[in-house]
Amino acid sequence: MAEVKTNGDHGDDLVIVRNMVKYFPIRGGLLQRVVAQVKAVDDVSFTIKRGETLGVVGESGCGKTTVGRTLLRLVPYTSGQVLFEGRDVFQAGNREMKELRKEMQIVFQDPFSSLDPRMPIGESIMEGLVVHRIGTAAERWERVINLLRLVNMEDFHAKRYPHEFSGGQRQRIGIARALALDPKFIVADEPVSALDVSVQAQVLNILMDLQQQLGLTYLFIAHNLSVVEHISSRVAVMYLGKMAELASRGDIFENPLHPYTQALMSAIPVADPRKAGSRDRIILEGDVPSPINPPAGCHFHPRCRYAMKGLCDQEEPEFKDYGTGHFVACWLVEKEAG
Repeated sequence: MAEVKTNGDHGDDLVIVRNMVKYFPIRGGLLQRVVAQVKAVDDVSFTIKRGETLGVVGESGCGKTTVGRTLLRLVPYTSGQVLFEGRDVFQAGNREMKELRKEMQIVFQDPFSSLDPRMPIGESIMEGLVVHRIGTAAERWERVINLLRLVNMEDFHAKRYPHEFSGGQRQRIGIARALALDPKFIVADEPVSALDVSVQAQVLNILMDLQQQLGLTYLFIAHNLSVVEHISSRVAVMYLGKMAELASRGDIFENPLHPYTQALMSAIPVADPRKAGSRDRIILEGDVPSPINPPAGCHFHPRCRYAMKGLCDQEEPEFKDYGTGHFVACWLVEKEAG
C-alpha cells in the first residue's frame, strides 16, 4: 500500500502515521507457540494536522481503538512508523517516551474503570503531575482545581471518589486528567458511547470548547456517525484492520466513494420520517470476516455488491488520493477514475 504522502518538513502535520501494523499473537499447544496472528491493524497510513479532529469510524472489531493505542505505544507495535512533531514515537527510548507522554494523552471509553476507586478524583488528576515532578504540592492542587473548573465541575468534587459521580461527570474527570500535563494531542477513544444522548452533547461541547481554548488536536474514535459528523474535521473509515476511505467531513458525508462507506452512510437515521423513504438503504450481506484469516484482495469484497471477480478477490487496491485529499482503497473507484 502506498503511504500517505507528506512534505519533508512535516508542515502543519502534528502526527504522521506510516504503514502501521499491529498483530496480536495467538498461542497454542503444549509449548504455547504462536499458531496464528490477529491482524488488528494491517498497514494503515494517515496524517493529523495541528488543531484538527480526525474522526475514525467503523464496525466493532475493525481496529480503530487499536490504532489509537498503538499510536501512543500503550500496546507494542508490530511495524511501521509514527512521527509526532517529527519525533519517532516507535523508536523513542524510555526517557524520550516519558517526555512524549506529556504531549500525547488519551481519554478512555469507560470512565469508571479508568479511575482508581480508592483514590479521590483530585489525586487521580494530579497523578501525572506527581510522576513528572511538576510544581509544588500547592501548585499541583491549584492546577487540579483549575482543570475541574475547565470541565464545568466544582472545587469540592476534588475530594470525592469515582463512585459518587454520574457517568457524564466521570468522563469529564477523565478529560481533566488527560489535560493535566498540558498536552497537544489527545486520543479520544469512544468517549461518549457509554453516555445518554443529552450527556453526550455536553461532553462533545466541552471537547470542542477545549479545542478552541487550548489549541488541541484530536484523534476521535467512534462508531456513531452523527457524533463524528458533529465534531470531526476529517473522517477515516476503517474495515477489518485497513483504511477504506479518508476525506474531509463534507466529502465523506455528501460524496462517499467506497461501497462500505456508502453502506454506513445509508444506515444513519433520518430525523424527518417524510424523507426516510427517499434514501437508498444498503444492506450488507454476510458477516465481517475473521481478522485471523482475512480474505485475499480487497478485504471488503465478500460483502461488496460491486465486487469484480478476478480483481477484487485477488489484488489489494491501493489506498490513494483521488483529488482534494480524498483517499480511497477501491478497484471500482480506480476503474471509474481511469
